[in-house]
Amino acid sequence: MCESARSFQTDLQKIQPFLTTRWPGAVCRNITDYRTNQPPGLSSGHFLLHRVSGFRRPDDRSGTHFCSRMLSIRMELPCWCLLLLSCLQSLSAHHDFYTSIGQMTDLLYTEKDLVTSLKDYIKAEENKLEQVKKWADKLDTLSATATQDPEGFLGHPVNAFKLMKRLNTEWGDLESLVLSDTTDGFISNLTIQRQHFPTDEDQTGAAKALLRLQDTYRLDANTISTGDLPGVKHKSQMTVEDCYELGKIAYSDVDYYHTELWMAQALKQLDQGEESTTDKVTVLDYLSYSIYQQGEIERALEYTKRLLELDPEHQRAKGNVKYFEFQLEKLKKEAEDPTEKKKERGKRETTEKAEKPKKKVANKLVPERKKYEMLCRGEGIRMTPRRQSRLFCRYYDNNHNPKYVLSPVKQQDEWDRPYIVRYIDIIADKEIERVKQLAKPRLRRATISNPITGVLETAPYRISKSAWLTGYEDPLIDIINQRIEDLTGLEMDTAEELQVANYGVGGQYEPHFDFGRKDEPDAFKELGTGNRIATWLFYMSDVAAGGATVFPDVGAAVWPKKGSAVFWYNLFASGEGDYSTRHAACPVLVGNKWVSNKWIHERGQEWRRPCGLNETD
Repeated sequence: MCESARSFQTDLQKIQPFLTTRWPGAVCRNITDYRTNQPPGLSSGHFLLHRVSGFRRPDDRSGTHFCSRMLSIRMELPCWCLLLLSCLQSLSAHHDFYTSIGQMTDLLYTEKDLVTSLKDYIKAEENKLEQVKKWADKLDTLSATATQDPEGFLGHPVNAFKLMKRLNTEWGDLESLVLSDTTDGFISNLTIQRQHFPTDEDQTGAAKALLRLQDTYRLDANTISTGDLPGVKHKSQMTVEDCYELGKIAYSDVDYYHTELWMAQALKQLDQGEESTTDKVTVLDYLSYSIYQQGEIERALEYTKRLLELDPEHQRAKGNVKYFEFQLEKLKKEAEDPTEKKKERGKRETTEKAEKPKKKVANKLVPERKKYEMLCRGEGIRMTPRRQSRLFCRYYDNNHNPKYVLSPVKQQDEWDRPYIVRYIDIIADKEIERVKQLAKPRLRRATISNPITGVLETAPYRISKSAWLTGYEDPLIDIINQRIEDLTGLEMDTAEELQVANYGVGGQYEPHFDFGRKDEPDAFKELGTGNRIATWLFYMSDVAAGGATVFPDVGAAVWPKKGSAVFWYNLFASGEGDYSTRHAACPVLVGNKWVSNKWIHERGQEWRRPCGLNETD
């Protein structure tokens, strides 16, 4: 952390008068009130930069751009100001929390620290109230006695003196006590910690992950809401507000199917008597509209009438009832009138003809998606008993490699075509922990290569964070690379660095190829090491539910097992791509998935894996 909470506030006070006098329009005149006016979804650090630079939403490079703008005004801001703003930007640089469970664990400690700070504040307030209560009780007894005989009471000179003293001094002390602010410590801590808080993007990302898990693993809303998921250790139930929030996020994405599911679940929990700040009228409003948008006018009308029973003056519901009844009457007449029915059928046929080409394109995508989700659930695995009988396990030394002659490794066949093997207990727990320790501070949102532009960019179908490790970071990485070389017989000097990935909430990587296809001739041109000939994948954690590596084209599924690694060739010996290796990382349903992989390239393998004569050799 760059500054303590108090120095952070002090520096804000210092910077405000400078900015208001030097900058036209007083862009930052309210900088000390930035938390009050902070837009939803911007952390405190981001908002400060937002206010100063005028950016709507700074990204990771906003700090650099902002600093260049600051320098362009002849270094008018003092150095400490630049350092402060740079510090705030760096504190806010880590976003996309929902894409990595490993980094989300830091948020638990942040929250724990805030709870401790909040308890200290509560204790201070309780101590203050206790003092006030004692004072009030003492004076209540005294005034009750004194008012029975005021003159007699004040006839005693000590009582008269003490009355003067109380009103002149002690009541002033009490006023100071009541007005004393015990929130400083808590607010200062909250201000600092807020810079590390998730954004609206994180909340939305986590919500969409739940919807994705619901679809992939065919879970009903009640199962998720009650927390009855397979393999859970820490069961957690969702409130009405949680269900309502999921429904709203789906609604904002024009996803009326999930809007209905989660608004119905929120209504169900309200009907069961759960107390909530979200009322039935609001839930029914969303629910009826989402049902109507899916074409079920009768059900939409039922829920709208129920809404009106609760709030007879609801103007939108009144109008909707009339509209729904009109639409139902219209449909009824059309059903009874053969002429209208014929016209409607003609319109439908015309529409279907116009949409036919679109459907043809969409259908090509459906089978793979369906197969992918089935394999994630453990369904649709295409391995016949005869083929299964040809898969073996063995002790393996890679043609008498000196390192493994006396202590061969355990190797097991996972699939025949493409040939996928698993190495059991190939990386020790201590090694795993060290790799994770090295990777965690380097984790950044995982990217994909845009097939058109070749630019690396994030994608909604890859929800994880990754880091790249070399032997410069730790000698262990060289040891691991050498181990892969000894067991595969392939050259590691031309391979990519060891990539470590941690998956987030519902973390996944949808079907993709590791190698560059013919329509991507420049995929790895900048590396100068040819195409990706093979993939080595370490599993560095067990996963309670979900998280399998699946190959939709061949119906294969490989499940994570901590300490093991799987290996397959992406290219045939001829150098042609093996399209059956198209694979995906299934969404993590329960647990924390850590993997690391090594992408091995063609260059340097000429004598280690000689070229085949046939295209599919």
